[in-house]
Amino acid sequence: MGIKMAKVLSGKVSHPGNAEGEVLLLTEPVSFWGGVDHHGEIIDVHHAQHKAKMTNKILVMPSGRGSSSATAVLAELIRTGDGPLAIVMLQCDTILVIGALVSAEIYGISLPIVELQQAEYDQLSDGMRVTVDAITDHDIATITI
Repeated sequence: MGIKMAKVLSGKVSHPGNAEGEVLLLTEPVSFWGGVDHHGEIIDVHHAQHKAKMTNKILVMPSGRGSSSATAVLAELIRTGDGPLAIVMLQCDTILVIGALVSAEIYGISLPIVELQQAEYDQLSDGMRVTVDAITDHDIATITI
């Protein structure tokens, strides 16, 4: 039996925090406003992962999708414990970062958001366990797979 060596991916910190959990890999962005219910389930019937639940998962998706109201929805999901543990994207979504900022300021709960380049992003797969460390002095996040 061999020992599996951990692999470390590097990315950019969009919002600080750390988390460990199972990846929920979305094939397309999801809108938190109207696309996700208050229990963290994707309710957008047109979304490829309709009915997937992001609660206590490391949410991995290409980018965010729309509506400035997503800020409030994400902050509330974080507050109630029904949101993801972290968000990893190819393209930073300012609206989601604002939701994480609001949650950190008002509720004291920090949701890490990390931006990866395509080569690192492609190494993540649905269901794998990862550790997200977005607490650094140089805005460099690491994801250990």
